[in-house]
Amino acid sequence: MSPKDVSSGNTSAFGPARIVVTLLAVLTIVFICVNTADVTIRVIIPKVTMPLWAALLGVFLAGALCGAYLFRRRAAR
Repeated sequence: MSPKDVSSGNTSAFGPARIVVTLLAVLTIVFICVNTADVTIRVIIPKVTMPLWAALLGVFLAGALCGAYLFRRRAAR
């Protein structure tokens, strides 16, 4: 005997939550692209001058990686 296939609700590839997350990601990328001025950022001790879009992109990617890690750990439980 094989176990029954139990699905968890919405099987659509584009559910409301996925649409909202995609929209927020697109808006974040647009926000990053329009902010091109150079800024000075203090990274622990040294001051670094870099384009604002690069700093925003770095923070966005770090947040995306943290979110993916937490989501993957929660799904594994």
